[in-house]
Amino acid sequence: MAADGDGAGVQGPDEDWGPFGKPIFDDPMARALSRVGVVDVGSNSVRMVVFDGAARSPAYFYNEKIMCGLGKGLAETGHLHPEGKRRALAALKRFALLARGMNINPMTVVATAATREAADGPEFQAEVLAETGLRMWVIDGDEEARLSAQGVLLGWPEAKGIVCDIGGNSMELARIGDGKVGRRVSTPLGPFRLQQVAPSSELRADHIRKTLKEAQAILKSEGERIYLVGGSWRVIARLDMERRNYPLTVLHEYRMQPKSLLDTLDWLAANDLAVLRGRTGTSLERMELVPLASEVLREVIRALKPSEIDVSAYGIREGLLYEQMPERLRARDPLIEAARMSEMTSARIPGFGKKLYEFLEPIFEGASRERLRLIKAACLLHDTTWRAHPDYRAEACFDNATRANLGGLDHPGRVFLGLALLHRYKNSRAGSRMEPLFRLLTEDEMWDAEVLGKAMRFGAMFSVGDPARAGALIWQAKKRVLELRLTDDGRGLFGEVAQARFASLALALKAQAVVRGPQAA
Repeated sequence: MAADGDGAGVQGPDEDWGPFGKPIFDDPMARALSRVGVVDVGSNSVRMVVFDGAARSPAYFYNEKIMCGLGKGLAETGHLHPEGKRRALAALKRFALLARGMNINPMTVVATAATREAADGPEFQAEVLAETGLRMWVIDGDEEARLSAQGVLLGWPEAKGIVCDIGGNSMELARIGDGKVGRRVSTPLGPFRLQQVAPSSELRADHIRKTLKEAQAILKSEGERIYLVGGSWRVIARLDMERRNYPLTVLHEYRMQPKSLLDTLDWLAANDLAVLRGRTGTSLERMELVPLASEVLREVIRALKPSEIDVSAYGIREGLLYEQMPERLRARDPLIEAARMSEMTSARIPGFGKKLYEFLEPIFEGASRERLRLIKAACLLHDTTWRAHPDYRAEACFDNATRANLGGLDHPGRVFLGLALLHRYKNSRAGSRMEPLFRLLTEDEMWDAEVLGKAMRFGAMFSVGDPARAGALIWQAKKRVLELRLTDDGRGLFGEVAQARFASLALALKAQAVVRGPQAA
């Protein structure tokens, strides 16, 4: 919020809506693309995020982070770091001005472990309000855990297990499942705090084990999936990718096996972090916390014995947005909602994707629910890169699918979607620069993606209005026969190019192509 009466988010004396601001989703006048501003004042960083879209899968309109180190030395001094306070205040002044320029009203500002635990936290809170007009809401550890877990649910609706969010001075754990947040606990296991707790790795390990044992008494978790949230975890995951030579460096929904991750922690301990920092483009401030964060993660794996460790790029900031969503919006699929938004804003004929999906659906009868949602997403996205140069359109489609900020999509799903869209514009994938990513799919999955791509390649140009009005597809899987039944409207549309693309689809299906209807060949 700005300091003057015209600024973003200024509230009158009777307009105190609490830390989440006025509920924008309940306002019938709210636009679909309303911008929502959130600032997270953490122990290590201060970040402003502006979400463009009061929707199930919002885009990041603006994202800026300053590594302030507000919580450095807190365990020893009991006060916020002086230089960290200066940098944080400067960042918040800038963010208030940016909010005013973007007409964000209100902007939610939350502060976590460092500010709530420091003796001068209330003084800093008052200083921020006086200097910037931003009302900073200091949340307790339980609330921090809840909001972080909600952030995971925003991008991962079916997530089930334990969310583990590490900050500079604390680490929060929360149980999630069935779209809800359950038991949660806040622990003093942030790297800044551990720097002051014990002088040796052996003593720290004892402290971490004791703390996690107490957390386990509350969570009672063993063998469940763990969802990692927080900058230190993301750095370790990026380094795990480096060790494994993993081809897709998208952190969200990156999945690791416990033994493999322990191997990476050993590898980090044996290598020069300065060299690794250069190879991965990690900031010095982040890399400095990796050794202590690694100690914590090693003990988390030993204590909780997870079946799998997954990375979530969504956390407390996304949890603040999720807080405002009504249940009917939370229940929607974030992948499909993102694809719909992309079609609405970028496709030549918004709404055609649904018609294309319905036309092609007979080919995919019996497909799993997960596969059908990928097919639906592909149909919605099939025309969203039409402005790209024709020579690079296939690659642009692939890049968009594999690297876009999409929730509810694991890495094999990203590559499947990208490969299907590549084949929407190109028959062959041989020699593609994307080939290293194809190893995330099985041979059968690559074949399925090619079939889907060639099906879209035919259906999208067979009729630009509604392919169902031009014909219907009948797939006889056992006989390997693909039949197209033309209507009167489809008779003139089934020209040479359409015929060639239909034949290509049948070839991909290893099927005989049959055309019936008025003047069928």
